[in-house]
Amino acid sequence: MNFDFSDDQKLLQKTAREYLTEHAPLSVCRAVLESNASYSDTLWKGVAELGWLGTAIPEEYGGSGFGRLELAVMAEEVGRALAPIPFSSSVYLATEAILQFGSDTQKKEHLPKLATGERIGTFAHAERPGEHGPEGVTTKLTRGKLTGTKVPVADGDSAHFALVTARSGKDVGLALVDLTADGVTRASVRSIDPSRSLASIRFDGAPAQLLGTATSWTAIQQVLDRAAVLMAFEQLGGAQQAFDLTRQFCLGRYAFGRSVASFQAIKHRLADLYVEIELARSNAYYGAWALSNESPELGRAAAGARAAASDAFELASKEMIQMHGGVGYTWEYDCHLFYRRAKWLGVALGSAHLWREQLIQRLQA
Repeated sequence: MNFDFSDDQKLLQKTAREYLTEHAPLSVCRAVLESNASYSDTLWKGVAELGWLGTAIPEEYGGSGFGRLELAVMAEEVGRALAPIPFSSSVYLATEAILQFGSDTQKKEHLPKLATGERIGTFAHAERPGEHGPEGVTTKLTRGKLTGTKVPVADGDSAHFALVTARSGKDVGLALVDLTADGVTRASVRSIDPSRSLASIRFDGAPAQLLGTATSWTAIQQVLDRAAVLMAFEQLGGAQQAFDLTRQFCLGRYAFGRSVASFQAIKHRLADLYVEIELARSNAYYGAWALSNESPELGRAAAGARAAASDAFELASKEMIQMHGGVGYTWEYDCHLFYRRAKWLGVALGSAHLWREQLIQRLQA
């Protein structure tokens, strides 16, 4: 079984990397972090024009008509660049949910605009700190009106619509709500990574509709599993870039007349980090295979990929700071950008601990 990408997919990855290297250096991420902007509008328009946002959207809905493997390739490069755009919220979650469970009318209305970047979508689930199972959902959808509060919501301050987990009778499903409608109040929430925004959203009788057939917790978990694989690739890209920059720094930094990369202690730590990243890569590739083939193994593959990628990116960002020495703690160096993003992504869909628990439960089942 070959888990590697094809030559065409590798060419797509190379093209994406070259574009982001030119148009999204780390200075772009830093500029958003140090400003009041929620994301880089210029970069968002750029990736939309290249068709990245519609990678997995069928051509009949205005997308590129590629598959999830191509989307995984894009996700890794977005992660490598620490791109300050709502890619995960709009593409991994909103687009995937509508593709899988939306009605024909909902697909025709939203997918073309998602593909062009005209509209940004997000996923609103959490209502309090801790794990977010169906028992924690108190938001209600009653006779087409949504009531409740979601916090934090990734990119909730810039999104045009949201898919909201809500109770409708005895079931928990996904409600589609226009965030510009009456009855919706949004407020920014402080985050460890200001280059990716968070928001609190309150619904006071906001008009909403159920998302097609996404009327059960099983459907919601499928949305989260699919997003977990793609987010694992984004984390993998960030971890790999942190490793590459750290190795380059160690090779160019000298102490006692030698490159610090030649010291045994540094070699061992770099080797351990390399192994951690490669383990995460193996899990992510397995997840991409399961996602692309709609395999019944997707649940287990997604949990493993998400847990491994979270651990790898967090370790890579910590080691990056440590191996840069004193300057690694300064604002001027870029180490903190990777640490912030690792922490932000590490809890975006639930913590690594949560995904490990799900992996155990799914293996037992």
